Amino acid sequence: MISNEFLRMMSRYNRWQNGWLFDAAGKLSEADRQKDRAGFWGGIQTTLCHLYWGDQIWFSRFDLIDPPGVAIQQSGTFLQDWAVLAEKRNLLDDMVVRWSDEFADGPIEGTLKWFSGAVNKEMEAPLSVILPHIFNHQTHHRGQVHGMLTDAGVATEDTDLFLMPDAYWQMD
Repeated sequence: MISNEFLRMMSRYNRWQNGWLFDAAGKLSEADRQKDRAGFWGGIQTTLCHLYWGDQIWFSRFDLIDPPGVAIQQSGTFLQDWAVLAEKRNLLDDMVVRWSDEFADGPIEGTLKWFSGAVNKEMEAPLSVILPHIFNHQTHHRGQVHGMLTDAGVATEDTDLFLMPDAYWQMD
């Protein structure tokens, strides 16, 4: 069972990590962001685009945002403009923090039903599984981008949850 405190913590961690990651990637040229670096989704920008797509599809299932309108196969390239991707990422992260703050204190209960295009069937799972999955997926792909940025010679920041700056615990 997960609590509202876990959800709030992870939404803020997500916003912190995406913020510095996009700032770091924004220091690269477009060619360097687009360069295939042998990641599962190719390069830095395509991986970050897939990550945004994944969050968009998940949060659309909670009726918080429209679905991306493309299948997973196009998830790495459906937003080609870096500035648009960065802006949408920031807006979504802020929305997720506000959403997490609306959960009542205590354990999070309930289930989510959705159609998964990835496995082509109706699905249902407890929120105590789905919500950690969303944040785990984010961490997984950010780790890949972190490695790609390091390989590209870009300075990166800490990723340890316990090092999250105090400012990220509050909503601006």
